[in-house]
Parts: sequence; C-alpha cells; structure tokens
Amino acid sequence: MKKIYIAGCGGMLGEAFYRQFSSNYELKCTDIDVNEKWLEYLDFRNYDDYKNDVFKFNPDYLFHLGAYTDMEYCENNPDETYVTNTIAVENAVYIANQLDIPVLYISTAGIFNGTKEIYDDWDIPNPQSVYARSKYAGELFVKENAKKFLICRAGWMMGAGPLKDKKFINKLMKKIKDGEKELFIVNDKGGTPTYTQDFAKNVKLLIEREFWGLYNLACGGKTNRAEVAAELLKILKMEKKIKITLVSSDYYKNEYYAPRPSSERLINKKLDLRKLNIMSDWKSALKEYITEYFQNYI
Repeated sequence: MKKIYIAGCGGMLGEAFYRQFSSNYELKCTDIDVNEKWLEYLDFRNYDDYKNDVFKFNPDYLFHLGAYTDMEYCENNPDETYVTNTIAVENAVYIANQLDIPVLYISTAGIFNGTKEIYDDWDIPNPQSVYARSKYAGELFVKENAKKFLICRAGWMMGAGPLKDKKFINKLMKKIKDGEKELFIVNDKGGTPTYTQDFAKNVKLLIEREFWGLYNLACGGKTNRAEVAAELLKILKMEKKIKITLVSSDYYKNEYYAPRPSSERLINKKLDLRKLNIMSDWKSALKEYITEYFQNYI
C-alpha cells in the first residue's frame, strides 16, 4: 500500500481526500486545526517541522492542500497570506524534491481576470487579488521547480457539509436554515461549481495513471451565482417559498471588497482530450452534495 502525506487536510477538500484515498493508501493527514480523529497537528509554514514530519513518514506522494481562501482576510493580511499560500508551497516542493516524490498542489479558477467567458488549461492567468496572486505564485513555483508535480485548478468549491464548507452553498444553506424568505444573489459572476468528492476522485485517477502536469478540474456546465442559487432551491423544493432577488456585485461591495473576476468558468480541456474527465455535471453534483451532507439540516 503506497503512502501519502496530506498537509492542510482539515478543511472541506481534506475531508474529500480522506474519504477517497484512505481505503487504498496509507495516509498521514495533518493540519493546524485538528478537527478529526484522523488528523495530527502540523503547521506547514514551519519548514523544519514540515520537513521532519514528512521525512519521518517517508511517503510516496506529498499532497499540499491547505491555504487561506477568505479573500477579504487575504486582502487585509497580505504577508500572512503569502507565507501560508506561497512560501509554504515552496516548502512542499523542497521537501518533495529531496524525497524524489510527486507533489500535488491545489490552484484556483480565481487566478484569471475574467475578461474571457471560459478558461481552459492553457489560458494565461492574470490574478487581481492578494488571494489570487498568492495562489498563482504557488502554481508558478511548483511548475518551475518541482521534479514531478500535479497542479489541479478548482472552481467554486462545495463539499464537506455545514461544519467545514465556508463557501457559497453553505452560506445559502445557513440563510435558508435561519428562515430568510428572500435571497439577494449577484447576477454578474460566472463560474463552475466543483464538488470536492468529484475533485478527489479525479485527482486519484490522474495519480494512478501517472499523468503529471497542470489540469483544470471543475464540474461540467457553465453557470453563474443566480443559477446555482435557483437550482439549490429547486433541489430543496423551496423555489416557491423563497424569493431570489438579483443584484449586482456592488450590493455586497462593503462585505466582499476583494477583486473578483466576472467570469472564472473552467473547462477541463486536458482531461477531456485524455478521456479522463470523470467530473459530474454541476447540477448532479449539487444534488448529491445536498442529499448526502444536509439531511435534516433545515
């Protein structure tokens, strides 16, 4: 059984990686937030601690998952963001190279500037926010310095349920649970939902086939925030009970002030060409997610 060291495994994506990989691989999962019995403490920003812990486990792969993803926090704390999202990634590359093992890095659709409607694997990023710059800097370092790597770009992430999902779907679910009868949803932001379970499954396929490099990894179909919200209400059978009011991004400018691209839609062109795209359509993935993780929530 091959061994994988997973750093930054305490969040929504880490939950999916643990579920999808734990039965076929020996895992060591670490995070600064030890919120599961299968997690151990490690701050991957400390190079010596990171290196010593990985070397002690002596894995066949190093998965580096963790990052600050709250874009407003990143805007307000740029130095801490670069240490966590960029310098720590450099730590992972140094460690993986010394062990001569592949490193997995998670990138984001947010590194594009939104001037195109859809982005494939070969489009050139132009990050606009501190968060996006920190993630793209990590991506560049991995590409330029890792001996063997897999970079996977995610879209609008959803997964892990109410305790760990900090993104759009769980924010809406909280509003619905709190009894709100009107949702104010922006109509000028396009993207691609990405279900964490699908994402981890497709990473697993790439790892097992040993197809290294950079891949877009988002669910199928192009959409926007308003369509996602409407589909969520449809799944919950609450489309007649809750009103969606469309607003521009300016409506939330005081709360969400970090620059966000008008479109961060991804297509999995490389996966399609290799016939390795097992990502679900976003509507199917959303239904699976809500059905599995939000039973008896509302």
